Amino acid sequence: MLWSAGILAAAIVAALVARAIALIALRRLTRRKGTVLGQSLVRHGQRPSLWILPLVAVLAIVPSLSLPPNFKLGLEHLAGLGLIAALAWLAILFIEVTKDILTARYRVDVDDNLIARRVQTQFQMVHRMAVILVTVVALAMGLMTFPEIKHIGVSILASAGVAGLVIGMAMKDTLANLIAGAQIAFAQPFRMGDAVVVDGEWGWIEEIGMMYVVVRCWDLRRLVLPVSYFLTNAFQNWTRTSADLLAYSYIYTDYTAPVEAVRAELRRILESTPLWKGKVCVLQVSDMDHYTLQLRALMDARNGGDAWDLRCLVREKLIEFLQKNYPGSLPRYRGELETTAKDGLTARAKQTANGDPLVAGRPG
Repeated sequence: MLWSAGILAAAIVAALVARAIALIALRRLTRRKGTVLGQSLVRHGQRPSLWILPLVAVLAIVPSLSLPPNFKLGLEHLAGLGLIAALAWLAILFIEVTKDILTARYRVDVDDNLIARRVQTQFQMVHRMAVILVTVVALAMGLMTFPEIKHIGVSILASAGVAGLVIGMAMKDTLANLIAGAQIAFAQPFRMGDAVVVDGEWGWIEEIGMMYVVVRCWDLRRLVLPVSYFLTNAFQNWTRTSADLLAYSYIYTDYTAPVEAVRAELRRILESTPLWKGKVCVLQVSDMDHYTLQLRALMDARNGGDAWDLRCLVREKLIEFLQKNYPGSLPRYRGELETTAKDGLTARAKQTANGDPLVAGRPG
């Protein structure tokens, strides 16, 4: 027993030494090459390799040890369960490695990130489903190593249909969200980082979970909605096919406003800011009423955030331009003053009666 225990301990130590050597070599190779794969393997593989290699060594050395059959069988069974759990852990971490590689290849911190957001959204949903699948398979494999499980397996399979119906009725909302999550992952009405307007709130898609979606509002509030909400309710997606947006600002002026001068000033403002994409620069008289003209400035931006900032900038600069150069072009109301004569007739009525024109500033 002591000799077998010593051999077993030596095998475990040898596995740990081999693990340490492999990690050191991988770290040096990663520093030299600077690959994302090497960095991800080092980061994610340290903890599972601490269990997998010793367990493999135990499984390899136990059959050759002089141990009682029952003790040897129990030790092999225990090591097998540990190895199943460790391999499931390693499979999940390989999925994480794939996620790191896709994140490095398809970056969302660039202007043209439509394809990157599409890939990351799809993989995020696949990642969650794969983790659930690996966990369920590992649990099933672990339970099937016990002989007792095989005897009750037939009854479990026989009642699986009825149990599935009962569970499905009890968890219909949860299942609806799971199915909606799969539909969103592949149909993609929105992706990670999309600018959306949901229930009157403007923000960005921050997280897509199996059960809920988190929208980060412009004031840093988080709007948490069930996934099924987006399949049954209308919402606006400002970056569905492209991040480019048309921004607009309305300016109200007097009828005497010089439209051509304001149009030239708009172009000068846009050319002075990096928020403008450089393709659309339009100023039009879009409406009018009894007192004012409505001028609409239309311009393009690279994303929703730039569009908002550009609208505010154009609004401020055009008002400042009118204040400095054409103060009389700002909106104003015109009135007419009339004086009342002692006999109760107005000046206008007296002048009209006499046939005289009304002279400003002088009573009739």
